[in-house]
Amino acid sequence: MEDQAIASILLGVSFLVLILLRFPIALTLVGSTMLTVMYMDIPLPVVGQQMIQGISSYSLLAIPFFILTGQIMGEGGLALRLVNMANLLVGRVRGGLALVNSVACMFFGNISGSAVADASSVGSVMIPMMQKKGYDADYSVGVTISSAIQGVVVPPSHNLVLYSIAAGGISIKALFLAGIVPGFVLLTSLMVTGYVIAVKRGYQKSDPVPRSEIPGILTHGILSMTPAVIILGGIITGWFTATESGAMAATYAFVLAFLGYREVPITRMWTVLKRTFRIVLMVFFLIAASNAFGWMLAYLKIPDLITQLFLEVSNNPFVILLLINILLLILGGPMDMAPMILIMTPILLPVAVKLGMDPVHFGILLILNSGMGLLTPPVGTVLFVGCAIGKISVHAGTKAMLPFFYAMIVVLMLITYIPQISMWLPTMFK
Repeated sequence: MEDQAIASILLGVSFLVLILLRFPIALTLVGSTMLTVMYMDIPLPVVGQQMIQGISSYSLLAIPFFILTGQIMGEGGLALRLVNMANLLVGRVRGGLALVNSVACMFFGNISGSAVADASSVGSVMIPMMQKKGYDADYSVGVTISSAIQGVVVPPSHNLVLYSIAAGGISIKALFLAGIVPGFVLLTSLMVTGYVIAVKRGYQKSDPVPRSEIPGILTHGILSMTPAVIILGGIITGWFTATESGAMAATYAFVLAFLGYREVPITRMWTVLKRTFRIVLMVFFLIAASNAFGWMLAYLKIPDLITQLFLEVSNNPFVILLLINILLLILGGPMDMAPMILIMTPILLPVAVKLGMDPVHFGILLILNSGMGLLTPPVGTVLFVGCAIGKISVHAGTKAMLPFFYAMIVVLMLITYIPQISMWLPTMFK
């Protein structure tokens, strides 16, 4: 028992030390696991076996196709077409470009599943456009980076696939369905916040769209949204697995972007493939490392200990869920999204299940928390991307983002304490 306690301390301390020494998170996970394994006199090859087992899942094949689809759509200039469709839908409201930004981010996030890709693709179009129309730079960045977070919740999101793997094979179909209503609730909160600030600052409506352009805008917008329809429709109807849907969506995106619109030469596909390959390698190495780390956590019974600690603080589910949200929001600052999902799922999911929470419901809570962490320093990837595009300081970007962040906290609380928001569609299509 004493050896187990020492091993648990060694695992935690080595993890923190390596993080403070700025080791990459995947190497940190592997390093702390190996040190603990050596202390416990467990054969080192066990770590390798656990890493290989972590990526030996057919469901993981969906992730490269989802990432590839998003990369093709971003490279092929589809973001501008989605912006045009969003402008047609909500542009004539006061402060219309801000609302267009939020809707366009949801459309593009629905395809890419990545907040960073959303912020860089839509942001490179919307931020300069908003500034040209008289919107303040900080407001333009604040709207964009906050709206980009929709991409992690709205399906098809590869982060939901990551959670499915980390949670032991939760239904991807159920997770995708569970993200739809929270995604629209989040969009509504961002649009209301953006509208209130726009009215306060005196921003005006967007210019009306000429009627002659409406059919073309709708056609191109719908064509650009089709990859998401292929993925969601295929999975929900049961016609395709997540992997098959991803492969079909990637093929469609390639044909549309490089053979249909032809705005970029087909030789750019090589750049897209290399970029996708690098991202997939990082994600898969991280999954492998996290599986070994998670195995060590389970071997030392650390999740059971943490569950017990939470229950000793309070036996009130309301209080415990509040503490979990606070913990995740704090960890979201120093931790990137994928590591947070892979590390915290095996630790906190048992606590949630003990409270009677559905794992699918907890997944949406965890994903939204992790996404919000992308807006907060010191990691804050989406924050840094938006500030770089808008050419403003991180301090100014953070200040502009705060009203939207507070709106997200309200949505987070609604999702946490009203399970029907997440579980209505999964229950309906069960």
